[in-house]
Amino acid sequence: METSPVKALLQQFGLKAKKRLGQHFLVDEDILECILSAAELSRKDIVVEVGPGLGILTKRLAEVVGKVIAVELDFKLVRMLRESLVSFSNIKIIHADILKIAPQQLLGDYLTIPELAQGYKVVANLPYYITSPILRHFLEAWAKPSLMVVMVQKEVGEAIAANPGKMSLLSVRTQFYSKPIIIAFVPAGSFYPPPKVDSLILRLDVYSKPPIEVCDVDSFFDIVSCGFRSPRKQLRNSLAQALGMSPSQVALLLGRAGIEAKRRAETLNLGEWKELWEVFAPFRK
Repeated sequence: METSPVKALLQQFGLKAKKRLGQHFLVDEDILECILSAAELSRKDIVVEVGPGLGILTKRLAEVVGKVIAVELDFKLVRMLRESLVSFSNIKIIHADILKIAPQQLLGDYLTIPELAQGYKVVANLPYYITSPILRHFLEAWAKPSLMVVMVQKEVGEAIAANPGKMSLLSVRTQFYSKPIIIAFVPAGSFYPPPKVDSLILRLDVYSKPPIEVCDVDSFFDIVSCGFRSPRKQLRNSLAQALGMSPSQVALLLGRAGIEAKRRAETLNLGEWKELWEVFAPFRK
């Protein structure tokens, strides 16, 4: 795919990429094929695409899946998509802010159709400025996708897929619900106009249930958030500050959880966060 067809589409419909909406249109055919391959698509799939843009990925999705639900915030692009993709009966274009419509509302009765009843997938080139909220929107929904294949900013994708030693609140939250895999790195030149940063394709295999058993998810992430409140500090100090406790008291509780007080939040794995939560949660009530 070359830049010229994208430019031609923009010119044909009198459109310009809007920086405030993070609009960067993919022009690399190889990267497009990589996204489609990673999503392992079939006619049984329902796919939700967030920010379809000019509809280049949308069209390719519609050629291989049962239903595409494309959600676009920019009404000018919505109008263009409805005109340019009118020949595809399996595409539904919705003008909405994805963060203001729950996945179960978005999907409606589609999940009850027998041939499309395998759940749904999210395949999208996400606007970088709302990547984290969008991931949470789907991963924490009542109706979760079975798989997400998304284009994200390189640094964000690497943070999500990080191992203990480089963990963050974002990686803990995402890995609680899914297994992240970096599929490919994508240079800025693969888009028009090119963003100021490189990207990567991230695949999230969503768990049917989290890998650790937590009876109160909100309480669990409250404690995790406290641990990352001052991420450069040792846990005994960051938790003491966040929880209003003394470092010595925190160190004692960390010992009960089997965690050294000098460790930092970025070094803990999910299992250790569970142990920490079970010990500290009673002090947040």
